[in-house]
Amino acid sequence: MNDGEEEGHKNSGPEPTSQLEPARVQRCPECGSKKLMSDHRCAEIVCMNCGFVIAAKIADRGPEWRAFTSEQRAKRARVGAPLTYTIHDKGLSTIIDWRDRDVRGKSLSYGQKAQVYRLRKWHRRIRVSDATERNLTFALSEMSKISNNLNLPKNILETASVIYRKALKERLIRGRSIQSVTAAAIYLACRQCKLPRTLEEIAQASNMNKKEVGHHYRFLIRKLDYSVPLVEPSRYIAKFSNQLTMQGKAEEFAHKILAAAKELKLTSGRGPMGMAAAASYIASVLSGERRTQREVAEIAEVTEVTIRNRYKELVERLMFQISF
Repeated sequence: MNDGEEEGHKNSGPEPTSQLEPARVQRCPECGSKKLMSDHRCAEIVCMNCGFVIAAKIADRGPEWRAFTSEQRAKRARVGAPLTYTIHDKGLSTIIDWRDRDVRGKSLSYGQKAQVYRLRKWHRRIRVSDATERNLTFALSEMSKISNNLNLPKNILETASVIYRKALKERLIRGRSIQSVTAAAIYLACRQCKLPRTLEEIAQASNMNKKEVGHHYRFLIRKLDYSVPLVEPSRYIAKFSNQLTMQGKAEEFAHKILAAAKELKLTSGRGPMGMAAAASYIASVLSGERRTQREVAEIAEVTEVTIRNRYKELVERLMFQISF
């Protein structure tokens, strides 16, 4: 290399590079100044003394969202599994895997298996530290069993878990049956989320007495100051139509009948199960898929007299003409 090439190489100076980590840049390689500025719009680090671009095309490795409060940050963070109230520790703790293998996938020796077994046993024991957590662990497991028996959605189980946690925090569980309170919490969650599940179904799934579950349900409402919305009769239509094996046309007729009855204020003061059963019976007759009043009464768990009375009111006020 001749003198001219060496002089040109010296005058060119260091070129800006995108390989430099912004955290490692502490001084300007051109003038040695420590007055550096990060230009987030251009993704560059510039020296404020000589204007030399130290790093360019900097990649932002942070999240693509912004949070202005700690609550927003907790909701938008995507690190680890989501929080859930269906586990006593909200899913924050870890567990030792049941597979007897190391990090490389190799099987453990006999002595290592015994050691991991003891570690797994004690780890499971220390997850539940006091009586309150033992109570919560048992109650949440009972809720999961009831939810699985009734095929309830996830939001019902989450809401019931929150209700039971509030009752446990207020010390309302002492002296009461855990199974009865858990069943009452699930029924209260169904009522809050407007899911059509009767008290008989909850009591049967939990193997508890209906009267006892209802007593604890009213106790939770009174002590926790919950406001339970009324269940609309139209929410039972799909359930009755599926159990009566009627087509969508009959279900549509039943919804229209209840909508017209609601405009005429015929549903006020009446039980939603009886109104939905009567509307389903009328819809089955109008759609040509006739079902007897006894069949509808057994599905809706009401008496035939109730269906007959509601049926007469709807026919008279809505002026239906049904031939038998």
